[in-house]
Amino acid sequence: MIAVVSIPAFFYVSIEKRSYKESQIQNLEHYAYGIEKTIYDFSRTKEHVFDFPRSLFYDASLYDKNENIIFSTNENLYKLDYFNADIKNMIYRKITLNPNRLQAKYLVVLHTLSYKEIYTKALISALFLGAVIFIMTLFFIKISLRPLERVNRYLTTFFNDAMHELKTPLGVMQLNLEMLRDKEDNKLFRRLFNSMQSMILIYDDIEYHIKHTHVDYRVEKIDASHFLNERILVFDDLAKAKQIKLHKNIADEVELLINRIELQRIIDNTLSNAIKYSKKETEIFVTLKKEAKKIVLSIQDQGRGIKDIKKIFQRYSREDTIQGGFGIGLSIVKHICDKNNITIDVDTKLDKGSIFTYTFIVT
Repeated sequence: MIAVVSIPAFFYVSIEKRSYKESQIQNLEHYAYGIEKTIYDFSRTKEHVFDFPRSLFYDASLYDKNENIIFSTNENLYKLDYFNADIKNMIYRKITLNPNRLQAKYLVVLHTLSYKEIYTKALISALFLGAVIFIMTLFFIKISLRPLERVNRYLTTFFNDAMHELKTPLGVMQLNLEMLRDKEDNKLFRRLFNSMQSMILIYDDIEYHIKHTHVDYRVEKIDASHFLNERILVFDDLAKAKQIKLHKNIADEVELLINRIELQRIIDNTLSNAIKYSKKETEIFVTLKKEAKKIVLSIQDQGRGIKDIKKIFQRYSREDTIQGGFGIGLSIVKHICDKNNITIDVDTKLDKGSIFTYTFIVT
């Protein structure tokens, strides 16, 4: 846009300056001719007083044959040598006079050029043109984005409807699998139930990812001790499938001010990752404790460790594509922590495991 505005502005200023200079030269010559004629007319009369023609825009000076100044309309007197070279932003005419009663040999008429008005007009025109281009650009962008906005609305509606339709059958499947597992606890039902738990975790992440921009997840007082114990029970079967032992060190009656759904996303994503990336027959330690003006939740695994801590919180980033998933779990956790002023610390060693520590400030 700057180029589009600057190029015509440059040509406009150049043309206007040339035209302005030519018109000023013509006017200056006309003024000089008027002075010269007045001098000759005075020489043919017997008048004793010479009325020098004056102008509001041009300066004039008379010099004798020795180049001494006789008269000037400007207090700043000029020597003739001053006009022997071109002077920037100034036009002048030096005229050799015929013999006259004033004993004047030279007439010098000059004018200082000012392009301020041209620059002002150019600036106003450029701003106007820039505003027009900007408005037109916004208009065309808005028109071009309408199909994308329409598609985005369709996709949002589709995902909302799809998530709503999936919720009921997932709930029914989960309930029936729990009933079947209670009646007949075998390896097949445990696998089905664990797969169902993984699907529900992915569903919850996607649902939060879709809704968090327009749903107000209000803060509430939660018994974090009881809530954490419940979420560990949910993941107990997933841990048992890999012969992983879950160790709990949870202080009693620890309360947090946070939305229940957001706390669940933090716990579920961290626990599921700990189980997913841990080797068989290892241990996971879950700790919840209350310290001075802060509550600390830590989940430690004995997994493979993390190569790049910075990348794990980026959306769609995954340490291991073979394990599956969409790579949005920890990005959601990071968003929730930033929103609720929760500090995340990750301590990891390759082939040793990782510790995710969440520090909640108690006000």
